Amino acid sequence: MTQHTTALFEPARLPGLDLPNRLVMAPLTRNRAEADGTPTPLMATYYAQRASAGLIIAEASTPNPVGQTYPNITAVHSPAHVAGWRQVTDAVRDAGGRMFLQLQHGGRVGHPATSGLTPVAPSPVALPETIFTPEGHRPAVVPREMTAEDIRTTVADFAKAARNAIDAGFEGVEVHSANGHLLHQFLAANTNLRTDGYGGPVADRIRFTAEVTEAVAAEIGAGRVGLRISPGNTVNGIAEGETEELYPALAERLGGLGLAYLHLGYADPETPVYRKMRAAWPGVIIANPVLEEISTEGVRRASEALLAAGADLIALGRPFLANPDLVTRLRLGAPLNEMRDRYFMYVGGAAGYTDYPALDAQPSSDSIVALDAGRVA
Repeated sequence: MTQHTTALFEPARLPGLDLPNRLVMAPLTRNRAEADGTPTPLMATYYAQRASAGLIIAEASTPNPVGQTYPNITAVHSPAHVAGWRQVTDAVRDAGGRMFLQLQHGGRVGHPATSGLTPVAPSPVALPETIFTPEGHRPAVVPREMTAEDIRTTVADFAKAARNAIDAGFEGVEVHSANGHLLHQFLAANTNLRTDGYGGPVADRIRFTAEVTEAVAAEIGAGRVGLRISPGNTVNGIAEGETEELYPALAERLGGLGLAYLHLGYADPETPVYRKMRAAWPGVIIANPVLEEISTEGVRRASEALLAAGADLIALGRPFLANPDLVTRLRLGAPLNEMRDRYFMYVGGAAGYTDYPALDAQPSSDSIVALDAGRVA
């Protein structure tokens, strides 16, 4: 096979961290943790298999019990969680890799049948769909509106979770303000109906995300903190309003902190909001492309278009799911594994998780998985 020369395989750098290439494994919830959120040895195997990525951003991990979204997702608010994650980071480091951990609070995307707690949110606006729980799909519940004390406590929980992540061996953390979860709910006009200093005008709707990010940066150092956003994303019933004003305002507030990176989910280099964010953000941008198909050529084409449009690093989700040696496959132009049935994405066990073969075990025919979503990680 012929090696392909592209900027994707050039070294890159985050503050205090050298990366061997520009390919980032994006965070993908896989529901393989214990019921209490403790990472498992199987997860250590999964991430170590993918250690050739320039950077791995581990799956969303909750900073407190009420932030839990779905069954068997990871957490990082207890000593057991820290010990479990330490097994993962040790395995990845031994394999030559580097990891950040994504911190995510679900907000209204949660259920008492899963966490034992009533979800909290900026306003008492329920998720407009059912939610998966240990008892199957259940109607969403109306969340409790967060008080000023709830807000202060949650900001502190994020900071403590970030410290726990560093103690667990991560190089840094990613604050998740995307995909319809709590921080995104504060940004969005349809889920944030507050009339205090955290709702209403754009300057107030960005306040909670900014305060969480600032607190995390103060706790572990700004160079160890990334922020993920997904401008215009409507997942989990989100309708932001004023998207093209919202995110440049957030970039202006946080741009001087010296954060490790800004991570743009579902990035389209042709959109005005992408161009505005690239112009507004003074540091590293990780861009997650919209993939029309998952194939060697499709992934390279979409990734290189974002690099040409000013992205510094490229985050890929599902291509890494089925291809533990994705970096090698893209470098050689080799075929990609076909992704298994979506059922295996979110169930426990090795099937569809750690059993995807490496390149030397592959047949010669190219496998292309066409996905319909246009919203592919």
